[in-house]
Amino acid sequence: MDDAIARYPSDHRRSAAMPLLHLWQEHFGFISDEAVPWIAEKLGLQPINILELVTFYPMFRQKPAGKTHIRVCRTLSCAMAGGFELMENLCAALEIQRPPDGEGVHNLIAVSADGNYSIEFVECLASCGTAPVCMIGEQLHEQVNPNSIGDVLRNQTSNIKHQTSPHPLEHRLVYKNIGRTDWTTDIDCYLRDGGYEQLKQALTMSRSDIVNKVKNSGLRGRGGAGFSCGLKWSFIKPDEKRPVYLICNADESEPGTFKDRYIIHEDPHQLLEGILISCYALNARTAYIYIRGEFPEGAKILERAIEEARQHNFLGKNILGSGFDGEIYVHRGAGAYICGEETGLIESLEGKRGYPRIKPPYFPAVLGLYMCPTIVNNVETLCAVKHIIAMGGVEYARLGRPNNTGTRIVCVSGDVQRPGYFEIEVGAVTMGQLIYEMAGGLRPGRKLKAVIPGGSSAKVLRADEPFKLKARQPDGSVVEQEMSINDIPMDFDSLAAVGSMAGSGGVIVLDDSRDMVWVLNNINEFYAHESCGQCTPCREGSLWMKKITDRMLHGGGVVEDPHTLKTIGDNIAGRTICAFGEACAWPTQSFVEKFPEEFAARAQKPVPPPLPPEYTPEELIEEESIPTVPMARDPGWEKAGAKGTI
Repeated sequence: MDDAIARYPSDHRRSAAMPLLHLWQEHFGFISDEAVPWIAEKLGLQPINILELVTFYPMFRQKPAGKTHIRVCRTLSCAMAGGFELMENLCAALEIQRPPDGEGVHNLIAVSADGNYSIEFVECLASCGTAPVCMIGEQLHEQVNPNSIGDVLRNQTSNIKHQTSPHPLEHRLVYKNIGRTDWTTDIDCYLRDGGYEQLKQALTMSRSDIVNKVKNSGLRGRGGAGFSCGLKWSFIKPDEKRPVYLICNADESEPGTFKDRYIIHEDPHQLLEGILISCYALNARTAYIYIRGEFPEGAKILERAIEEARQHNFLGKNILGSGFDGEIYVHRGAGAYICGEETGLIESLEGKRGYPRIKPPYFPAVLGLYMCPTIVNNVETLCAVKHIIAMGGVEYARLGRPNNTGTRIVCVSGDVQRPGYFEIEVGAVTMGQLIYEMAGGLRPGRKLKAVIPGGSSAKVLRADEPFKLKARQPDGSVVEQEMSINDIPMDFDSLAAVGSMAGSGGVIVLDDSRDMVWVLNNINEFYAHESCGQCTPCREGSLWMKKITDRMLHGGGVVEDPHTLKTIGDNIAGRTICAFGEACAWPTQSFVEKFPEEFAARAQKPVPPPLPPEYTPEELIEEESIPTVPMARDPGWEKAGAKGTI
């Protein structure tokens, strides 16, 4: 525990609260009542400072689990591949009574009578391309057959699947070592392949030259927002007197996204080299890798890699005789999607709940970690920095398209025959090429119905609608072109122009067998669970949307439900502190707009009377018809009209 505390500044011991909670739970199995005051005293805090973490982060549990704990992913790609059947069959095989559905909480832990096993549903485990997945203890099991539960329980060693040969349409830089049969994660293998040469090169350059190379490369953030990396770096003043921090955002939690996991698991030294180059460019002496709690093996791999790098003097004091000191520490999250938002991540790293900060004034580059200048970059973004140093910014910018430069990793899951990860030049591959050539197309006899192109928060694109894009001609003129979904280039600007976004690169493919109300309900359940609760529109609205789609699925939809869903979404987006508001509103807004016929078909009952006694969701589902009653007076409501009835 003292080693964990020593990773943080002495006047910010609160940052060690989550590491200590992890250590306690790993040792005792749960966070007991004695743990809270003990850890608080150890860190010089009040017990409430610890209790608020235990009750906020889903991975911390206050009651014992079974000797073997199983976590089953319930988010979209896994649900489509049989995640719910997997849960049912596991419960049946282990004689576990599942917690009842519809209680608003889906991560309740159910324990077998003998105490040997426990099970829970969890949110996305970032392995959507190998769905369905579950974790048994700390081991991830991929492509689990729901009908072969005995095999899963007997073999409790991890069986992570790897793609081997790249597709001809790929252009691998960051992923060049992923899936190689002759590749290992140790530093000797990395050094034999030219590892840390770019760090040596960077240490001979001026900091401004490195920042300018990154600017000239046109590199945009690969975590979701697509903000210019070089521009973000330039916000740090060269003569900054306060400590500067770099944070690597490895909290990969967006459903449909599973790219960073493979970098961490298979090429950790590439990430460390990118971090160290970035630290030198920013004059940041300390970097933290905030890795999601569901990556326990990834955290261990990074810890080993850090120790290897320290032994070779690639980090620590006076790196390679340059006079530059740099340290990297791994900090584990605990199951909160909101900590992928950079200011929520910073709050969490400071040992608090992951409540995002309002901007302005809390721009991380000005008032970040410990109120010091801080840069937060995604795993893939930091890895790209190494290749920019190797190639030069101008050469890197020749890859891809203007304003959409370099390569990026896209993850394809859902209703395709070969789901997986692909590193492509940005914009050099179309949606159709990605789905039909790289991912093997749809299952036999199925047609494309829709695509979510940038993780679950991206607006859905309907397959049979025409899209319009502006294209610049050789003579400089701009012409508007109409195209199908298959012709949309996979780049930031094109996907934004057709009404969605590139986001985190998670492409979820939906064929014509999918019920769009069911799909949206699964997404709504994710966001209702993951809202941090700080802002009222998001806290209340995300749960309202989930309750409505839940009721519609069970036959209790009323005619106003589609309009109500859209109205709720409209009143969340743009009205919250962080972008989670848009993330939870955009799916609802777009699904209801793009598939009105499916939502109308699920919303057939008349609106119930607005006066007491009110109908419960269960009554709406059970009643064949809902009688309308005349109102005492015309309230002026939108649909009441002169008849005074709803």
